[in-house]
Amino acid sequence: MFFTPAVPNCAKLVDPGFDGIVISIIMLTLAAVILGSTAISSFPNDGTEPSTAKPTRKMVVGYVQDEDDTPNVADLIDYSKVTHVNIAFSNPTNANGDLAITPHLDQIVDRAHKSKVKVLISIGGGSASEGKAERDQYFDLISDAKRAFFVAKLLKYVGDHHLDGLDVDLEGPAINKDYGAFVNDLSAAFKPKGLLLTAAVSVGYGGGQIPDATLSLFDLINTMAYDETGPWNPDKAGQHSSMDLAKANTTYWLGRGVAKSKLVLGVPFYGYGFGDAFTKDGYTYAQIVDKFPGAELLDQVGKTIWYNGIPTIQAKTQFVLDQGLGGVMIWSLNQDAKGKQSLLAAINQTLTAKN
Repeated sequence: MFFTPAVPNCAKLVDPGFDGIVISIIMLTLAAVILGSTAISSFPNDGTEPSTAKPTRKMVVGYVQDEDDTPNVADLIDYSKVTHVNIAFSNPTNANGDLAITPHLDQIVDRAHKSKVKVLISIGGGSASEGKAERDQYFDLISDAKRAFFVAKLLKYVGDHHLDGLDVDLEGPAINKDYGAFVNDLSAAFKPKGLLLTAAVSVGYGGGQIPDATLSLFDLINTMAYDETGPWNPDKAGQHSSMDLAKANTTYWLGRGVAKSKLVLGVPFYGYGFGDAFTKDGYTYAQIVDKFPGAELLDQVGKTIWYNGIPTIQAKTQFVLDQGLGGVMIWSLNQDAKGKQSLLAAINQTLTAKN
C-alpha cells in the first residue's frame, strides 16, 4: 500500500512572515529529501543495480595418496589452491571395522585447517573394488547385521581426527545391494553434525548401480571422467580422459538428477603408456614432463603415452565454469609437477581469471 511519510511540522519552529515562510520551505524540502533517500536505500536490490556480492568460489577437490612409501604429502600440497583435500585411503583392517590411520593424516588436517581447507577421509579405492578379501570385508561391514556398528566407527574416526567428513569411493563390484542403505545411514549420522558426505563415482564402473535417491544424499559427486582405457586394456591405445569423455560424464550425471552445484568434474594428473611405453602403473604427470621437454603443452608424447597437458586441463576447467558445475576434482595432487608446469596452477589460473 502506498503511503506518505510524515514530515516534521517545521512551520511551528519559526516566526510568521516572509522570512519565516522561506525558512519553513527550506526545512520542509530538506526533510523530504532525507526521508526520501532513506526510503529508497531501504529497498532490496531488485536487479536494476549491479550486485556487490562475490561469486561463489568453485570447489577444487584434491585427492592425496597418503601411504607408507609416499613422501610427506602434508608439505607438498599447495593449500592456497584447493578447497578440499581427500586423503586416500583408509580402509578396515579387520572384521571389527577398525580403520587404518594413514601416515600423515593428522599433519595434513592441521596444515589444511590453518588454511581454511576442508579435509575428508576417503574409503574404498581400487584395492577395495578389485581385491576380493577387502571387498568381502566391506560387504560384511555394510550388511544389515553390522551396518550401524560400522557407521558409528566411521563417525568416531572422523571426530577423533578432526576431519570435515567422509568420502565414499566404493566402485565397480564393490557396489552391492547394501550400498544405498549404507549411504542412507551415513547421511543420517553425519548430516546432523554438519559433516560432509561425498562420493567418487564412475559412469562405466558401477555408477549405474547407484540409486538416484542415494545420489541425492551426497554433498558432492566427484565424477571420475578418466580411465576410459589403460593397462587393463593394452590393445586399446589412446587417450583415457578426453574432453568428449568429460562432457559425456557431465551429461550422464546431470541426467541422473545430480544438481550442477554438487557435480565436480574429475581430471587426471597422470597418463598411460601403450606398446613400447607400457607400464602396469602408468606415468605421473610429473614424470612425463620431466622426461619429455614441452610435454606440458601436449596430450601425447613418445608416440604411445597419453595424458592431459595444461591446455586440456584449462579447457576442462573452463567447461566447469561455462556449465556452472560445482568445481574440479583431481586425482591426485601427488602426481603434479612444480612451477609453470603445474596442472593445479593451471586450474587455479583459469578459475581466478575474469570470465
